[in-house]
Amino acid sequence: MPLAAKRFAAPMRCVIVAPKTVKIEAVSKVSSLRKLGTAARVAGNVAGRNRTLGAIMGAVRTTGRSFTRVAHQLWLEVMGVFFLIMAMSFAFATVREYGKYHAEGAGAGRLAIAVCVTLSFAWFGLSSFWRAKRKSRP
Repeated sequence: MPLAAKRFAAPMRCVIVAPKTVKIEAVSKVSSLRKLGTAARVAGNVAGRNRTLGAIMGAVRTTGRSFTRVAHQLWLEVMGVFFLIMAMSFAFATVREYGKYHAEGAGAGRLAIAVCVTLSFAWFGLSSFWRAKRKSRP
């Protein structure tokens, strides 16, 4: 390099990153659910090529399906019991309101509301048991 060219050349600085490098402002965070989905997809691709992993994945799917079906049936039955207990407590309140209505101490509106609430909670409880019975059939 000629002497004149060295004089006009920019001084060399020792830098690790070039001066015109664009900085990354923020790294987007990926949710755990998305990571789990990606891992499941990769495992599915690997399982498609490996018979043992395919069998394990099939067993996990079958067990999970059975577990969720039983858990849903249990949920329906527990909610049915919960609604029937509430219906019984509202039925006792309805009997009290009827006694007040019969003694002309309360209006017919309170009695009608008590009857409607009792019947609706009884319906919710019974329909929950009917749905559970229908789900238990194969």
